[in-house]
Amino acid sequence: MSLIRMSSPHVTRNNSTASVMLQVLVAMIPGLIAMTIFFGSGTLTQIFVCVLSGLAFESFALKLRGLPVSLFLKDYSAVLTAFLLGASLPPSAPWWVATTGMFVAILFAKQVYGGIGNNPFNPAMVAYTLLLVSFPVQMTNWTHPFVMNAETGWAIPSLGDTLTQIFSGATQAYDAYSGATPLDILRNRGALTTNEIWRSDTLLSNGVGAWHAVAAAWLMGGIFLVYRKIFTWHTPISIIVSLALISAVFYGYDPDNYLSPFSHLALGATMLGAFFIATDPVTSATSNRGRVVFGIGIGVLIFIIRTWGNYPDAVAFSVLLMNLAAPMIDQYTQPRTYGHQRAHRGPKGN
Repeated sequence: MSLIRMSSPHVTRNNSTASVMLQVLVAMIPGLIAMTIFFGSGTLTQIFVCVLSGLAFESFALKLRGLPVSLFLKDYSAVLTAFLLGASLPPSAPWWVATTGMFVAILFAKQVYGGIGNNPFNPAMVAYTLLLVSFPVQMTNWTHPFVMNAETGWAIPSLGDTLTQIFSGATQAYDAYSGATPLDILRNRGALTTNEIWRSDTLLSNGVGAWHAVAAAWLMGGIFLVYRKIFTWHTPISIIVSLALISAVFYGYDPDNYLSPFSHLALGATMLGAFFIATDPVTSATSNRGRVVFGIGIGVLIFIIRTWGNYPDAVAFSVLLMNLAAPMIDQYTQPRTYGHQRAHRGPKGN
């Protein structure tokens, strides 16, 4: 009988990296279905471009580093990054935006640090923020939801219009389908109060339910991942609760100038970020107590940047800032070593 020469723990779970990545991809299906129903086929096209370019860049980097390409592609980490970035991009963004994003995500945010498990920042969010800062026009022009068709005559673009817009850059056929997002409209409402802009803007009064439905779909996928124990509840619930509480305080103080907690949670990428991005085990805190602190920090930063910053949907910036703080959080929230007993000191220090 041979001795075990590896360090503890010796009891492991059956989940491999590839299995975890595939389960996350499965959990994204409800959100992607909802986005396709309400915003057309643009999101699926963006994901297709991201996957192809991401696998190409990953293969190039692995080949350059002298590592087996097929072995590392099978962990599906590059595919998951592509899905997350593709789901975050506007459905009408040109193909070169998605390709540039994957170039940054794979080569600069992942492989330059040594590949999966070594990157300090979430690759998809690094790419998204760079694209948002570099190409603000393409990154803020979002497709109008299908539910507005009954009131205004707007409808989601056809597959042909979508492909034409993405791969040829022709904007004429797409102008009637796209515009600002609800968070962008609310952020730049001018002298109008929150209630006045809700009543006067056609998108907010007729089409905001599409974003609510998409947020609910991402929430469903997140609950599935918690149920499958892919990650614990600590980070996503801390984000949701902290964002809801701080927005409730300001909304209760001045509802004319601050968004309600429901708007913060149901509009934009809050649910996608809470369950699919902030829970990245490589770039977040490691202990349960640390994950709570990590999530609270993200929730507070989302509110601060959305309310007083220049970018209406602040999930990516908030996650990256807390990625930077994760090592410090781990330093101060380390659990007590198993078997360690604190030294007992008597009344007089004996």
